[in-house]
Amino acid sequence: MKTRWIFVLVCLCTWMVAAKAAAVSTQTQDTMVVAKSENDHTEPSTTLSKEETSTAEPVPPVKLTEMEVTSNIALRYAHTAVVTRVRNPAKRAQETTFKILLPETAFISGFIMTLDGKSYKAYVKEKEEAKNIYNQAVASGAGAAHIAAKARDSNQFTVTVNVEPNTEAVFNLTYEELLVRRNGVYNHAINLHPGSLVPNLSVTVNIHESQKITVLRVPEVRTGNEIDATAEDTQNSKAVIHHDDRVATVTFKPDLEEQKRLIGIYMEKSKESQANMERNLIYNRVEEPEEQESKDGILGQFVVQYDVDRPKNGEIIVNNGYFVHFFAPADLPPLNKHVVFVLDTSGSMSDRKIVQLQEAMQTILSDLNKGDYFNIVEFDSSVTVHELKEADEEPKVPDYRYFRMSNTPKVKLVPPSLATPENIAKAKVIVNRLQAAGGTNIAQALDIAVQIVKKGLSNVTTDNIVENNPDIQSDTVSANETETTILPTEQPPTETKPDNEAINLEPIIIFLTDGDPTVGETNPTRIINRLTEKNYGANKATIFSLAFGQDADRKFLRKISLRNDGFMRHIYEAADAAQQLRDFYRQVSSPLLAHVKFVYPPDQVKNDMITKHSFRTYYEGSEVVVAGRVDDSAAEITSQVHAFCGNEGESGKIPYDVTLKAPVPQTKNYYLPLERLWAYLTVKQLLDEKDAQLDTEQSKDKEKSPEKKALNIALKYELVTPLTSLVVVKPNATKDAVNAESVDKVDSVQNGFPGAPLSALYSSSLPLAHYQGSVPIAQASFESFPQPVADQLQYDDVETAEYALEEQPVVGFDTPDDMARPRPTQYAYMQVAQVAHPTTPFIDPLQRYHLEAYPWALTLINITTDSLLVEVNGTTLNMKLSTDNTIPKSPGGDPVCNNAIDNTTGVCVYLLNCVAAQSITVEKYVHSACVVDTGYAGVCCPNVPDNVNKPV
Repeated sequence: MKTRWIFVLVCLCTWMVAAKAAAVSTQTQDTMVVAKSENDHTEPSTTLSKEETSTAEPVPPVKLTEMEVTSNIALRYAHTAVVTRVRNPAKRAQETTFKILLPETAFISGFIMTLDGKSYKAYVKEKEEAKNIYNQAVASGAGAAHIAAKARDSNQFTVTVNVEPNTEAVFNLTYEELLVRRNGVYNHAINLHPGSLVPNLSVTVNIHESQKITVLRVPEVRTGNEIDATAEDTQNSKAVIHHDDRVATVTFKPDLEEQKRLIGIYMEKSKESQANMERNLIYNRVEEPEEQESKDGILGQFVVQYDVDRPKNGEIIVNNGYFVHFFAPADLPPLNKHVVFVLDTSGSMSDRKIVQLQEAMQTILSDLNKGDYFNIVEFDSSVTVHELKEADEEPKVPDYRYFRMSNTPKVKLVPPSLATPENIAKAKVIVNRLQAAGGTNIAQALDIAVQIVKKGLSNVTTDNIVENNPDIQSDTVSANETETTILPTEQPPTETKPDNEAINLEPIIIFLTDGDPTVGETNPTRIINRLTEKNYGANKATIFSLAFGQDADRKFLRKISLRNDGFMRHIYEAADAAQQLRDFYRQVSSPLLAHVKFVYPPDQVKNDMITKHSFRTYYEGSEVVVAGRVDDSAAEITSQVHAFCGNEGESGKIPYDVTLKAPVPQTKNYYLPLERLWAYLTVKQLLDEKDAQLDTEQSKDKEKSPEKKALNIALKYELVTPLTSLVVVKPNATKDAVNAESVDKVDSVQNGFPGAPLSALYSSSLPLAHYQGSVPIAQASFESFPQPVADQLQYDDVETAEYALEEQPVVGFDTPDDMARPRPTQYAYMQVAQVAHPTTPFIDPLQRYHLEAYPWALTLINITTDSLLVEVNGTTLNMKLSTDNTIPKSPGGDPVCNNAIDNTTGVCVYLLNCVAAQSITVEKYVHSACVVDTGYAGVCCPNVPDNVNKPV
């Protein structure tokens, strides 16, 4: 009975703390919401109030003392931790801003601030909930901050806080991403934008792969990820590479002189981009370009490229109930393709843009493969399908009228041209004659391109004349009329069968524009609807959209491509725009497989937990990744891959079939991030599905919508996405604040997931062990709590708590295996005691054991025994923690161990002696835990420079 009473008290305590965390009070706390803005512009931020102090003496600024970036890559999945330390040397509190640029494909998975020795964790919330907190915070004068996209293919994370006098602030941000293979290599990019020179700057990238690493290079620090580096580019002479078969470590530690050199290069390369912006503002733009960030302290982008040797038929890896299937066949003949280039030559493409387009097309046309066919469709206010014979004629005088509606010549459909040297040379002449003028008739241009593809080769003749698309220009839908929507996967009732020869070509539409539709049909929804209705069937074209510059409607173009099996790429207005266009084309220039489908037996995998496994096309130099959950009874996974490939030396396509088997391990003796890889990939694909939908296609059942599914997974795995935001709750600057909220708060129910895994949880007096996502729970006893905490828990409080929540459901802890296991914690009791007795000092356990840089350890700490409690393979380890600055060491030196954090051979050292252990997870620690000296908490640390024997 007594245990039951205490159990119910925990529920009440946890609920009370969650309620406190949700409240916003200007007297007790400041709340900051960190979210991605919807319009890609920075929103005004309300920062924490500064302490106003008047002094005649100059105030030394807050100094950035250290920036440490550590990326651990396992099976292409990268977990990156950025730790920044700043110090306020002044005698008054000062404001400082922590700013990080993330890759566009990355999701933030954690953020912890340490201010004045106390750590505060950011919680992942549903975006609407976070917005409400944000609005309340602004209304009450509290601080708020937003993420905004301001850099090439990057998202910007920014948070501004006050730093107390003569104290240090530490910011720890982690993000995750699945590396994408492009042009034969994986690209891992780290933005180094510290904002100022850093006395101690280091970057470490650890790579662990299942297959031999065949390519590993580190190009010179770049100005952005506008184009991928190649083997011919200058390599980074300051990077140190350790490479051993399947494992590699890259370190980069630029000193102050090297940082100054890189900043100078970045600023010089940015000048022309800024000049382009200003020129377009004067001549072409109505809207001003988005605010440009300061170039001070920007070193550039540190990039690591690598590739691996891979089995011929692909590779399936199974670990702890999840699998990942990597598939990247090589040595296949490319499929012959039919490429339709749809090029915008409206007035806004004038000046440098049209020149860069022409430069890029010269190279792209030269890269067409033997056996390919192509068309060039030019559009402004009207549409022209160019005939190659125009190259032998005198150039026509352009018609500069903006609207050419009534007397516009009819559009002639031109048959595709074979990519012979003669035809390519004529096409280059035509491209060089392109001139920018008129409006932007996107609807008709895409309609004509699809008609050319559908009619194929033999059915298209010069006699095929299309009126100036009367159905698009005159067929409008009234406000009261319901428009029928056809989803991308559906087939219209009647279908014109293309000729067999056309089916043997892989149809691709490359659509480039720099603006919104202004002529003809201008409603994006109707344009997409009609495009969906016409681009279907066996000869459906893949559409790649290129948004040239800032004015193109990227959301509209992305929707077009997602619904037509392609992707959208942003081409930035810069000196290298032509290179960006060529780099894009390289990625899609050689399709090797069409209609790729992965099939897994239903009794081996859970069908509702498989990522996308059907793909329109596989391109040379890329990779297809499928991940999923293994059925509990499965002993192996058998995969079949069905597709069509090219026929060597002949035209047409032939079937391509591959079968691959992989055993399912029955023991759990190592850790791989397959579950998080699955979660990341699933959320990405659900967000794509959501973005591809039109308003008329929104599901009536919200719970089954892609948005809701993505939100649930993002909340469960604490991923910051367009649907979720970070909420940071911290005490305000006044020292007499009551009920200060810190990272250690218990949040019992987070967005529908009971007891979502926050680092703000203590273990009970019995072990709370994490092993491969499974959390065995043990009840806490009242007598186990330390004094004076136990004394502060009055009997009346316990009785009241039990009575109030006697009928309430048990609070659970969210895990992949069990979402309803109770997790009583000492910390819940301590928080109630702290509220009841605010004058009693509260000690942060991370601070007590000097583990501020190891936030994951918080869930394992037992403060009653000064130890970490971990269960490994059914055995409970009770490992001591040092409360002073002594670093325990094993007699005779550090013993060798074979379960290092990076899955290599390492040395067993005390936690504080392993820098690499700062950014790991609890699961990873369980895998790498060891005992030092007389029972102290150790970790098997990679024995590489600056990982071991560096006191924190």
